[in-house]
Amino acid sequence: MEVIPGIYQLKLPLPIIPLGDISLGQVLGQINVYLIEGNAGWLLVDTGWDAPKVLEAFKKGLKTIGITFKDISEIVITHVHLDHFGLAGKLKKLSGANLGLHRMERRFIEPGGLKGEQVLKKIKEWLYKNGSPKDEGLVLQKVLQGPMKFITPMFPDALFFFGEIGFPDIFFSGGESISTGIFNFEVIWTPGHSSGHICLYEQAKKVLISGDHILSQITPVIALNPFSRSNPLGDYIGSLNNLKRLDVELVLPGHGDYFVHFQRRIDELIQHHEERKRIILELVKEGPKVAYEMASEIPWMPEKGGVSLDKLDPCSHRMALMETLAHLKILEEEGNVKRIYKANLDFYCSTAGKNVGYYSL
Repeated sequence: MEVIPGIYQLKLPLPIIPLGDISLGQVLGQINVYLIEGNAGWLLVDTGWDAPKVLEAFKKGLKTIGITFKDISEIVITHVHLDHFGLAGKLKKLSGANLGLHRMERRFIEPGGLKGEQVLKKIKEWLYKNGSPKDEGLVLQKVLQGPMKFITPMFPDALFFFGEIGFPDIFFSGGESISTGIFNFEVIWTPGHSSGHICLYEQAKKVLISGDHILSQITPVIALNPFSRSNPLGDYIGSLNNLKRLDVELVLPGHGDYFVHFQRRIDELIQHHEERKRIILELVKEGPKVAYEMASEIPWMPEKGGVSLDKLDPCSHRMALMETLAHLKILEEEGNVKRIYKANLDFYCSTAGKNVGYYSL
């Protein structure tokens, strides 16, 4: 679909990737990638998952537009989650294009010799100290032997990448310009959903390619885990506030429909997280709790009226735990919550009233 003259949106399928009782394809449905016309070649933003049917859908999209792989001269990745990055290696080889992503994503494509068993051990320890029941376990109990070549930030123990890594020619820091001769995009670093997430802003056309930073209907997952930045929700809120300065009339997201209510959507996302923080503050006022206990008392999926944790699958339990920890971390940074390590567990309590002294070790 040509969303505006010269910018095409391709909706690519997501394969049925099992994560416990659910599938990644069932959760997200599709991934949006964007082909942008240029005078000397086309710009591709994101690539889709590395799977045969995804590559076939991509080929059909190119044919519909009337271009070939060789017409693509530059590939930019908003973040290295596999639904956005997986095909980068193959498409780079097929097109000969330059590949660029933010420098903060480098650690995920260069794990530095980290082995699968090390990842599994780290995740197990992290789940345990935050109160996860032992019977939930991990998605995979056996992992690849030897060094890993890619870390999936959300589920580093569950999703292994067997394809060809697309090693970048360019590492962005934010503030760079990407010109096709027809469109001029500013690279904006927007950490939160991923450490090195970026958005692309076309000032003259008032268009923002938002990746997973701002979606039309669902709230992007903002998760604290052993491979995230120290305060991902703080990063995310800061990134949203930074984007408020932009004059945007059209948002092109990584999933779902494009939309026009840019400022309103930012306010909705900030309000969602303020409400979640309020709920957690009420919970910690009752006394010290581990994060998993709090996650079990939070209503999830508010767009569906709120769903309790026990109605969700084990994979979603982990995501709920990571989101709860992200909110606890920002509350800790704001001075409203205190973390206490006791009996090999992390407990959280309110800093208001008697909790401060009573629960200190």
